[in-house]
Amino acid sequence: MAQTRVSEQRTEQRKAPAIEIVRVYDAPRMLVYQMWSTPDHLSKWSAPRGYTIPAARTDFREGGSWYARMLAADGEDHRVQGRYIEIIEGKRIVLTHAWLDESGMPGHETLISVAFEDVDEKTKMTFLQEDFDSTVSRDGMAAGWRECFDQLGEHLTHMAGPS
Repeated sequence: MAQTRVSEQRTEQRKAPAIEIVRVYDAPRMLVYQMWSTPDHLSKWSAPRGYTIPAARTDFREGGSWYARMLAADGEDHRVQGRYIEIIEGKRIVLTHAWLDESGMPGHETLISVAFEDVDEKTKMTFLQEDFDSTVSRDGMAAGWRECFDQLGEHLTHMAGPS
């Protein structure tokens, strides 16, 4: 069952909106964690419906970087990048997220934390993205992430194969 909570949190002495999305997937924790670690997996679920990811790369290690190019059905091109701040295998990933402008320069950077916990035979994934520069940006990202996490569930079901 999906839960989405949009909350206001204090960051660096100022108020910044945040997104928190909690999902429970019927898959082992390490499999859910691995969905975040390689371009092959990320390209299957990490863009909203109607988008493709024609290019993606990850250097999945603390201090490493990541990049993705998302293409909408109408041809609209979106590029995003970040770096990995913390990786605790199977438990937690912390990374930055910044959209790139037409010249390839990063815009406002947000911070994403993803935690993975065992819940019986399932995995609870808690996603937090914070330090948005506007409520409009936060709300747009929240809608996009909800679609992405729906697709992540579908991809995990596909990975598990027929029951």
